[in-house]
Amino acid sequence: MGKRLGAWLIMAFAAPSFAAAPIDPLAPTGRWSGYTAGRAATPPMGWNSWNAFQTDIDEDKILGSAQRIVDTGLAAKGYRYINLDDGWALKRRQPDGHMMMRGDKFPSSRAGGDTPTFKPFTDKLHAMGLKAGIYSDLGRNTCSEAYNATDTDLPKGNVLEREVGLYGHIDQDIAVYFAEWGFDYIKVDGCGLRDYGPNSPRVTSGKFRALTPIMDSSEVTRTDIPAIQAMFRQINAALVRNNPDGDYLLSLCIWGAANVRAWGKDYGAVSRTSDDISPAWGRLLVNYDSAVTRSLYAHPGSWNDPDMLYIGAGDFDADHLTEARSHFVLWAMLNAPLMIGADLRKTPQALMDIFGNADIIALDQDPAGNQAVLAYDSSDVHILVKTLASGDKAVAIFNRGSGAYDVDLHATHLTFSESAPIELTDLWSKRQTNFTGKTRLHIAPRETLIFRAHGTRALQGGYYLSEQPGSVNPAVDGVVQPAVDPTIFRTAAGWAGTNGAGDRPTYAGWGGARADSTPYGQLLQVAGTRYAAGIGILANSRLEVRNRDAQRFTATVGVDDSATDKTHAVTFAVYGDGKLLGTSPALKWGMAARPLSVPVAGVKLIELVARGPGADNQRLPVSWGEAALMER
Repeated sequence: MGKRLGAWLIMAFAAPSFAAAPIDPLAPTGRWSGYTAGRAATPPMGWNSWNAFQTDIDEDKILGSAQRIVDTGLAAKGYRYINLDDGWALKRRQPDGHMMMRGDKFPSSRAGGDTPTFKPFTDKLHAMGLKAGIYSDLGRNTCSEAYNATDTDLPKGNVLEREVGLYGHIDQDIAVYFAEWGFDYIKVDGCGLRDYGPNSPRVTSGKFRALTPIMDSSEVTRTDIPAIQAMFRQINAALVRNNPDGDYLLSLCIWGAANVRAWGKDYGAVSRTSDDISPAWGRLLVNYDSAVTRSLYAHPGSWNDPDMLYIGAGDFDADHLTEARSHFVLWAMLNAPLMIGADLRKTPQALMDIFGNADIIALDQDPAGNQAVLAYDSSDVHILVKTLASGDKAVAIFNRGSGAYDVDLHATHLTFSESAPIELTDLWSKRQTNFTGKTRLHIAPRETLIFRAHGTRALQGGYYLSEQPGSVNPAVDGVVQPAVDPTIFRTAAGWAGTNGAGDRPTYAGWGGARADSTPYGQLLQVAGTRYAAGIGILANSRLEVRNRDAQRFTATVGVDDSATDKTHAVTFAVYGDGKLLGTSPALKWGMAARPLSVPVAGVKLIELVARGPGADNQRLPVSWGEAALMER
């Protein structure tokens, strides 16, 4: 049944096609395939209603928080989106299927006559210089309809009237939300494709129609990925039709399910990498871990989303400023959307000061769009480094645990020269210090030190690709059998508590492309030679690299020593704007890496292809050691 439903969705949502020869996914295209539609050149910033109010929302609460964003200067610092989450929908009117919102909660909506409209509400936000966001679901029904303990704030009416999700109404609803009501942002959840199976209590009770699940949060093999992608393609097409100026933003909120971590970057401006966050330190670690190794899967136009900021509650309230600051810094280093979740009408000034730190906001909003890369990785301490558009580096030292540490920060962590002075500016205290080679820093439990670093590049006359992940897109990463990620922290502090069987390992892109690491977290090494910088990826992969003004591409390539396939050979090829520029000989495990150096002056898009025999890619990781774009 699930497969038949998936096939129907593909036929219904995909453009007509004709029989053709199979397309070689490794063939160069000469074009950047990552998502750039809408308005997300930098990660979106703003406020979302869910963490503070869940479904208990109304006009006064929303506009009150919006007004505080304006009055405190946060709007001027980039917090623009005011997003309604679940709880706004009253019903789907029958028989025409028009969405009806809760006019009793949004009194300005009654100005439209018999059919309440959000247009006066969005007009108010726009007049304040803000943007407006709305919520929906891929299925017939929403997450709150599946999980709320009561139906107080839920859709009303008969079974069909309570079907307020996008399923079967994508074109109609997107037209209402954007062309008619004037919204600028939509967050699309996925519970409706997961939680309304024919045997679920909510369906057997007669309250909801069954929709055979085609998505499973914990098991990708029980998920119809093409069907889900087809729905997002239809949503995107509807957004383009209803926003001719391109002023819209699509947020994919399917929590890392359906292997979205590999393809979300091609379908939406924001893509959730984890289940919901909660105001607990352990849950922050879970959500952070789901995104921290995914720096190559984000770029200007599309960003990894470890969920909203929970600053203002629990472990991140005004009595836990160390944790609150860590939360903010880590999300900025991940280039995550900075979506405040607090009731800003009551938020203490100490927390408002965190939201308003302009120097840290600037890291999140840096136009280069480089998500930070792990320069040091352990269960206790992470060192994250981000290359900024100016050439400076942002460096965060994150203490994950309960003990203090003395941490040695090396110039090599920053890819700076070990013999030239480095200036560090603390982005909380603004204090400046200098060091050469290395410096020792003390870090308290749960603290994250954050600095802007100015120094001399270790690679003179160029940048390693791993320093600029925002310009690299793993169009094909070689993963054919998504595997659970054993490195993600697991906690009892999630939304389910200790109900069920526990927080099991989830599908987080394990085996995907990595900066300065193999796909499985090892250091890059070919025939015994280690490479501190480079790109690790699986065989039968294709990387797209944007080139602005480099004159030459260089790398040292080979099958990584971590490969368990010691039989099959891989050939490496470099293309420029679709034309072959250079290749390596066929290389097997244990063979010395080979240098590749090709001119790329005037080339806009470089493509790096590692082609193998079509065997088990996941046993054949390869390394683009010291891959770099050189200025001469």
